[in-house]
Amino acid sequence: MPFNLLLNNISKFIHLESNEQEIFISYLKQKKLKRKQIFLDEGEVCKYSAFVTEGCLRGYTVDKNGDEHVLSFAPPDWWIADMYSLISQKPGILTIEALEDTEIILLSKADQEKLYIEIPKFERFFRILIENSLVANQQRIIDNMSLTAEERYKIFCKRYPTLIDTLPQKQIASYIGVTPEFFSRMRSGLLRRG
Repeated sequence: MPFNLLLNNISKFIHLESNEQEIFISYLKQKKLKRKQIFLDEGEVCKYSAFVTEGCLRGYTVDKNGDEHVLSFAPPDWWIADMYSLISQKPGILTIEALEDTEIILLSKADQEKLYIEIPKFERFFRILIENSLVANQQRIIDNMSLTAEERYKIFCKRYPTLIDTLPQKQIASYIGVTPEFFSRMRSGLLRRG
């Protein structure tokens, strides 16, 4: 069943009866993205939360100099959205792009609101997701202010173990806030030291 990974993800936090699973699935849409295809563009209103079943998405911003700053990655079993835009329904600041051919399951903001009424335990599920996201983002801000690039890279490796060897180095460098050249030297030094 194409929704098994998502149902397993949800079951970590709430238990759904089979009829509740059917109601939930009836609200979902599946979508395939090609490599480099944009799922959400900066300035658009985010209408969906996306759950990745295959492939990988990245959320990033572009500064006034044209430099990209990666805020997050979403490999399989991860959710992604422009949370500011999704919650406020105002134009977003993130671009979300497929790094490879990717399959996602979409839940619209409107259908999420309907779920809260039909199956109230979904409020708990999404509250936990949002709380976890808030904590992770706050920790990342603190890490970026207080840790070395090497320490931030080690945290990246723990957070995204499946992406260490699959992502282009410039994407990882952007995520930890260093230039690709610095990242390459730093990683070489780490490998030499074992």
